Amino acid sequence: MKFSQTRPVKIVMLGAGGTGGHIAPHLYRLLYALDRPVRFIICDGDVIEPKNLVRQNFTPADLGENKAKVLAERYSTVFGLETEYLPSFIESEEQLKQLLTPQVWRSGGYYDGTEIREQVILLGAVDNNKSRRLCHQFFIQAKELIYIDAGNGEHTGQVVCGIRRAGKTYYKPIGNLYPDVLEDTDKFPTELSCAEASVSAPQSMAANITAATAVVDMVYNILALGSTTVRQATFSTLTVNVKPTVQKRRKAA
Repeated sequence: MKFSQTRPVKIVMLGAGGTGGHIAPHLYRLLYALDRPVRFIICDGDVIEPKNLVRQNFTPADLGENKAKVLAERYSTVFGLETEYLPSFIESEEQLKQLLTPQVWRSGGYYDGTEIREQVILLGAVDNNKSRRLCHQFFIQAKELIYIDAGNGEHTGQVVCGIRRAGKTYYKPIGNLYPDVLEDTDKFPTELSCAEASVSAPQSMAANITAATAVVDMVYNILALGSTTVRQATFSTLTVNVKPTVQKRRKAA
């Protein structure tokens, strides 16, 4: 599938922890290199704790600070980009809609009628399926959206790229390929008790970095090369293996 290499870009990332923290520096570098208007908004309501220093992209000096704030301020400053972040969890369709609504410009004068809309990319780097369901519901109703979701356990994981254009789904999102993520058995981060919040599925630094790398690869192909054929990638850090699934032909669903 082909994409414009001049169109303005807005990327919204939900989650700034194990995977999102490793996505951020490379994505800022990529956006810095693009010769077009770019925005990168990081959203996460969590604060940095000592346990996060093992596999997440933070240092002891960051303890007690909001994750989204630290990443946005650190890397946007380095690359001279605007600092944009929300120090809160996105848990409603209205919040997501406000974030993902593209900005529109008119070219050739106000009465020309030609509109340029941002290319919007949603990155899901969350650790709960209720947030994935929210993103899935928004995606299937969107006229146009690229939705890349990353998920992993201790040694394995997957990254899925869903694409909608002109109200049609061309690449299926995470919820269609892995329907179990849509089951109502999960909670938003703000709904968890202190005891529940302290327990999470085991992950490793290697798995988080591998998932982040796959996400950045997909975004790079879309924005820098202007095309992509990979709709998902599964990986294992035990075998040091990444297996892509390539879309062989364009077929609307």
